Amino acid sequence: MTFVVTDNCILCKYTDCVEVCPVDCFYEGPNFLVIDPDECIDCALCEPECPANAIFSEDEVPKGQEIFTQLNEELAQKWPNITEMKGPLPDAKKWDGVEGKIQYLEK
Repeated sequence: MTFVVTDNCILCKYTDCVEVCPVDCFYEGPNFLVIDPDECIDCALCEPECPANAIFSEDEVPKGQEIFTQLNEELAQKWPNITEMKGPLPDAKKWDGVEGKIQYLEK
C-alpha cells in the first residue's frame, strides 16, 4: 500500500509533508506534489502533516478522486524529487478546500 496526494493539493502545494518523509518519496510539479508509490514505505507520517488534508492512504482515497493514484505514479516518474520544505504557492489559502481542481493541474 502507498499514500496518494489528491485534488486539494493542486494550487496549494504545501510541503509540510516533505519535511517528515523518511524516504524522500515526494516529487514536485509546478502546482502539485505527488508520492512515488514504489518508494513510499507506508509510514503515514505525511498524512497528518498536510495542512490541506490532501494525502490519503491508497485504500482511503475519496470517491471520485481515484485518478490521483495513477497520476501520482505517472508524475513521480517525470518530476524532480523534493526533499526540503518550501513555502506554499502564493494563493494557497484561497484555493484550499476548493473542489474539482484537477482542471488546473499543470503537468
